[in-house]
Amino acid sequence: MSAPLDITTTGGLALDSQSLASLRVQAKQSPDKALKAAAQQFESVFLNMMLKSMREATPQGGLFDNEQTKMFTGMLDQQLAQNISNKGIGLADIMVKQLGRTLGNAAPAAPAVSTNLPAGKRTSLPAGAMNAVPSAYNAKFQQDFVDRMLPSALQAGQLTGVPPQLMMGQAALESGWGKHEIRMADGSNSYNLFGIKAGAGWTGKVAQVTTTEYQNGVPTKQVASFRAYSSYDQAFRDYAQMLSSNPRYAPVLQQGGNAAGMAQAIQQAGYATDPNYADKLVQVMGKLNIS
Repeated sequence: MSAPLDITTTGGLALDSQSLASLRVQAKQSPDKALKAAAQQFESVFLNMMLKSMREATPQGGLFDNEQTKMFTGMLDQQLAQNISNKGIGLADIMVKQLGRTLGNAAPAAPAVSTNLPAGKRTSLPAGAMNAVPSAYNAKFQQDFVDRMLPSALQAGQLTGVPPQLMMGQAALESGWGKHEIRMADGSNSYNLFGIKAGAGWTGKVAQVTTTEYQNGVPTKQVASFRAYSSYDQAFRDYAQMLSSNPRYAPVLQQGGNAAGMAQAIQQAGYATDPNYADKLVQVMGKLNIS
């Protein structure tokens, strides 16, 4: 069986059926290359339409104007459009840049990774979120997350006394700055930025998520239930109430807002099993602009 045709390196006509079939195959095997090829084909079709419009605007009725010459002229224009598009006029590049950005944002959420702590505590986070250190995102993306979540953190802080700096830091770290939020079965948002599991006492909505549980250091896949909320306000209040009412987290609130102290205290309280959790949390909180 021959290898799929790479349209980007051939002189195939834009509307050639073999080229289109090969493009479908390439879309499954290599989406990036297929996007570039499709953009190039669109540019070719656009140029062909432009040439056709120019032909139609030209006065007809000459000695050599008949159906046969029109057919060959159309074929010539189509091939000419393909040749021009192979060199490019810039339209395909713009499409690749724009569509590539859109497709990147539509990537599915990653599965969660659990630390296997008791229900009601921070027990799980989406895969890759804990490795999504601040340098992985640009400042504009980070600030957008802060601007959206800060009102909820400030409100929860006023009600519970938990520093907004800590809440924002953990929300950013646990969710990968909002890139890895836990989703419901229908794809809707659970608003659970902190990876808190739904224990026996939880009476609210639940999100079922496939997680990687670590038991005696061995990772195993299983489905776990996570708390789901109606809004970010509710999520921040629930998280802040958990920290302020649970005695194990009392040392965290005794740090007087010191970022390093809070991060070390929350790791020592067992919030996460990652040995580098405190350092990552300090790094994230240092990136926050909440003044």
